[in-house]
Amino acid sequence: MNGSAFTSNGGDHSNVYQADISHTDTQILRALELIYDPRSSNEHRQDASQYLEQIKAQDQAPNHGYILAANKSHSPVVRHYGLSLLEDAIRHRWTTYTAGQSLALREWVLKLAQSVAKEDPVFIRNKIAQLWVEIAKRSWVLDWMDMDELLVRLWNGSVCQKELVLEVLETLSENSFGKEDTTTALRGTELSKACVEIFTPAQIMIDHFPRRDTSINVRFGGEGWLFRISELLRWYGQEGQNNPELQTCAVKALSTLKSVVYWVILRAIATTNCIQRICESLTMSNQAMQLIAVETLNALYNRPNYTDDDVRDLVWPLFEHETVNTLKHLYQWSIVNANDIDEEKYLLCKKFSEMIHNVGQFLDSKSDNVPQEADLLNFLDLLLRIVQNESLHVSIPVLHLWINLLDSNSIGNSPPVMSLIGPLLEICSQRLLRYEALPEDSGVPAILFLKEDIDTIPERHAFLGNYARFCKDIVNCIVQKQPFDAINHILDQTDQVLNHLYDGEPPINAQAYSKTSIPALKLDARFSVIEASLLGYSRWRAVRRAKKDVGPLIHPSSFAKPSLKETMSIITGPINQRIQEWCIHLMELRFEDPTILQRVVNLTVEFAESTLKGNRESVIRVFHFVFDMMKVLKDIREQPKGFVYNEAVSECRRYCGQQLQRLALRGADQLMTAYREIEVTVSNYCQSTNVDQQERDRCISVLLVIVQRAANIDQQKREARLEEFIAHVIQKWQDPSLSSSLSSFSGFCDLLGLSNLQNYLVSRKVNQIEDWAAAPLDDEGQAMRFQMEAARDNLPLRTTKTFLGISVERTEPGTYPYQVANALWSKYLPIILPNLLQLISLAHSFSDPASWSELPSELRGIPARVLRDRYWQVGISSGSRDDFYSQIEETKLTMEGLASTIRSSLRMVRETSYRLLYSMSLLGNTIYDYDGLPEPLSRAVFSNASALTVHQTGMILAGIPPIIYSCPDHARAHFVPPLLIAMFEFLDQKVSTEWARIEQRKAAGGPDDDLVEEMKDEAILRQLTNTTVSFVVRLLEPDAPVSQQPSPSSLRTFILATPRALKPLILFCTHALRMHDSRACGLITRVLRSVLPAFTTATADAAAVREFLASDVLKACIESLHDPYFVDIQSDLALLIASILAAYAAQTETPRLILLSLPGMTVQGVDAALAKLMEGGEGKRQRAVVLKLLEGLRGVSVSEMGKLPKEGRGRSKLEEKYVQGSVQGLKGRKGSTPELGGVADMFV
Repeated sequence: MNGSAFTSNGGDHSNVYQADISHTDTQILRALELIYDPRSSNEHRQDASQYLEQIKAQDQAPNHGYILAANKSHSPVVRHYGLSLLEDAIRHRWTTYTAGQSLALREWVLKLAQSVAKEDPVFIRNKIAQLWVEIAKRSWVLDWMDMDELLVRLWNGSVCQKELVLEVLETLSENSFGKEDTTTALRGTELSKACVEIFTPAQIMIDHFPRRDTSINVRFGGEGWLFRISELLRWYGQEGQNNPELQTCAVKALSTLKSVVYWVILRAIATTNCIQRICESLTMSNQAMQLIAVETLNALYNRPNYTDDDVRDLVWPLFEHETVNTLKHLYQWSIVNANDIDEEKYLLCKKFSEMIHNVGQFLDSKSDNVPQEADLLNFLDLLLRIVQNESLHVSIPVLHLWINLLDSNSIGNSPPVMSLIGPLLEICSQRLLRYEALPEDSGVPAILFLKEDIDTIPERHAFLGNYARFCKDIVNCIVQKQPFDAINHILDQTDQVLNHLYDGEPPINAQAYSKTSIPALKLDARFSVIEASLLGYSRWRAVRRAKKDVGPLIHPSSFAKPSLKETMSIITGPINQRIQEWCIHLMELRFEDPTILQRVVNLTVEFAESTLKGNRESVIRVFHFVFDMMKVLKDIREQPKGFVYNEAVSECRRYCGQQLQRLALRGADQLMTAYREIEVTVSNYCQSTNVDQQERDRCISVLLVIVQRAANIDQQKREARLEEFIAHVIQKWQDPSLSSSLSSFSGFCDLLGLSNLQNYLVSRKVNQIEDWAAAPLDDEGQAMRFQMEAARDNLPLRTTKTFLGISVERTEPGTYPYQVANALWSKYLPIILPNLLQLISLAHSFSDPASWSELPSELRGIPARVLRDRYWQVGISSGSRDDFYSQIEETKLTMEGLASTIRSSLRMVRETSYRLLYSMSLLGNTIYDYDGLPEPLSRAVFSNASALTVHQTGMILAGIPPIIYSCPDHARAHFVPPLLIAMFEFLDQKVSTEWARIEQRKAAGGPDDDLVEEMKDEAILRQLTNTTVSFVVRLLEPDAPVSQQPSPSSLRTFILATPRALKPLILFCTHALRMHDSRACGLITRVLRSVLPAFTTATADAAAVREFLASDVLKACIESLHDPYFVDIQSDLALLIASILAAYAAQTETPRLILLSLPGMTVQGVDAALAKLMEGGEGKRQRAVVLKLLEGLRGVSVSEMGKLPKEGRGRSKLEEKYVQGSVQGLKGRKGSTPELGGVADMFV
């Protein structure tokens, strides 16, 4: 820039009017008038906008900006444009200015700040404050040393000047400690130190950092800004509550405190009376002030690393009687009606709950230091009231807190806590209702609040799952404290529900049946309470045994000291007897509702596995009860037009069979004592005509597992009996006709009853049928459908999966059941595996249109239509899940039903085969040492898989990765590489192709597109993408902190040392960086950063990988950084770029050359950035270097392009945690400090 841009001496910098400048200002005013005049044409408006953008590039732009902004006769729009010219000059050309020009800019901004008045619009004042901060980020502590003095002098002016100062301080604080700001990060800790200095009283700085460098003084006065802000709030509280201008200033003061309290020295907050002032703000009638005060306290108490003195000065004052009453009053006032939600009050209520959550955590972490004067009972009563709030969103933070308090050894057993466990147990029992099953129009307040708080169904379900988990944890903790009273109370309450379950309810109607009827939901909630109580009871017994704590129940005068087992039996006998009697009573009840019956079966098996475990009579009784229920369900006839009811009956039958397997796995020894009786019962049942093959297999597997796992059986008899169980299925695998059928595609079609399929489709001209679901099947079509179902059942796949799966389930290598399973199956693997692999390969081939050779050209699109899965997706598909399956049932005898049967047969072959491979992998060396298996296995699974749909591809990812994870160390070299190479070559091609197709469809979208189907396709693709990325993370992410060496035997170490196995993974990662899925891309950047250090050595293999990472991966990162889609993860991409440059720039010229090839890059700029990166340092600074270097190439968000305001308040971190999957209930941790890690280490 030349020196004539604006004056650089110390004179009056506002005297810069010249004839050409005045002319330009006139043109600017005319352009702005055109833009905002509604009568202007779009063409004129665009020309004017282009002209104004060109002005920014002129050397004299700052002059124009100051002249326009300083003249208060101009409209706010004109003045704001003038300020934007100054902002552009400061942000983009500051480094090109001379010292005099920089000083001129700074003095212009100071003059603008000193001239602010209450008549100025708020956005003008805020913009001036922003300019102040932009200059401070570039020159404060460097050549601008009196900034604090200037702020103090401005502070002593009018109220609106105080507001401007507060805006400057708040923004400076956020940029130095909170926000990801490139300019601030490049300054290192200079600005952070200076902020700490000017906010903290001088004496506190001397006490905390007596040896700090004081040669450079940036502060003015000894009190510091914390004290000044505290005094402002005191002044407002005494004199300004009726002054609207001062009220706004007080809110801004609290907002500034909020940005400061999470990093400033805690002692400084205490000595400046900030806590007292914030708490006083809670009593004000101004709702905005109450909210920001609550948020400030929330930020303060979310900090970690409080010392005992900090807790004494900052935390315990909130437990004083008067303060607790203030908090209770504010909470009570903030409660809103679900039918008429006041959004502002409701937001305050939610933030208040989060704040109380953070305050209450100190009762757990610092319980030994609670002062005597603390009104603990009153505070705990407040916690109980918040939990009882009708809004689950308000309730959940404090519900979470109660878990930690109850689990605490000190506070958890205190009288105040114990006095409230009754009502706490009651509310948790009520809240275990499955709210997600209630209709949205039910009118239940909790549902109305959920609709207000959470938009998406998956997040709503995740939230409710976490809420239910917390309720169960609390029940668990309460039972551990008072097992006898709690369990008796819970069982009595459940009896009350059972006795009045159907009061006011109509009888069951099969045609209008619902799985989520009110009686079913009520009983489910009560049973969930019982299950949680059983877990608590089990833990209580385990703790007693471990501590050998027999309690006071054994009389000291006992003549003989009983053993621990006898003692525990005496202590637990009464409650065990009560549970056993209650379980017997439950099994004597009869229920017509299959959903309720399924829940009863589940609970009785839970009793048999926990409290009644080891009780032979109880286990056998429960076994016979479950079997009897299965027989009862077998005899229920299907109801016409009662699909949901019929499906519930079938589901309950399947569930009973699974629970019998579960009982056999856990109680084989007890059941072996009644084996003869059980065997007869099972055999009779299996001979019934209306028992299908799958149910037969489940029943026989029960006998198999009893024989396999029972200890008291002769070895030879065991082996002979097990061989009898599996003989018939092994014969099917050995049948030569099976191998013959699997030798060709046509034979495979014959095997599945599909031999005449293509001819049938051609003869029925299915390509001319628009709606297959409305086209009924003729007799031949129906016969073909039934033939397919029979052929599917005749395959040995399902039976083998059932028998092999249960043989290896819950077995550990070296145990006797594991050895028995290995001996039973190992000799048959050479018979099963070849045919199994051929089944997988042919099933995949069926999806390839080329395999449908008998179809004429006009029907070439039919295979895709036949094989396209129908599936229901929560939040996307219309109607409920039951409605979806009801529609499928209604179309069974249509052309769509025929296609569904074909898909079902192929899906069964694929998924059962994958599961069989996984079960075989659990046999360990037997499968991994199988000679020549990896290559055929890879070909079978992946060679013909490209034609599978995205949904079907996801099933491969569910079945194959566990086989790789389970591979023993000695077998990795020959087993893992072929599988990984084939898998990632396939996944890379599949996922990349599908993303390209999705993007192409979006680009060519039209009004006739089926948006629901597009949304479903994209959702499934995102799921596949993230599942693949999670697989990569599992394979490559370090299993130990970066500072530690990875285990030599880890799978990660093996892959990184095996270039041929690593190559397809890195290729996929490179392509994943460009896929439009932010979560996947973010995870990949983390994984790639973790592997960079492995390739800094001088070996040829390392050099080849290094060159790829430094070229292809770097280019992909830069492309994504340029893509507006990835604007939210630019920091992740920049950190990966920085890591590549820092790791490899000294070893290869490639990254430097790539950077120099980019538009706008200079040799000086690139070399300077590389030098900074190679110096090392924290990630925040390195990221800032890259973002600064590539600033002109970074993508811009839609909101920035259109200058749109960002959305309002988003979710807090705590809220976000509760809607994102499973949250750990016990012992949650506090939030983290800023990335700087606190201020102490900045003043060494």
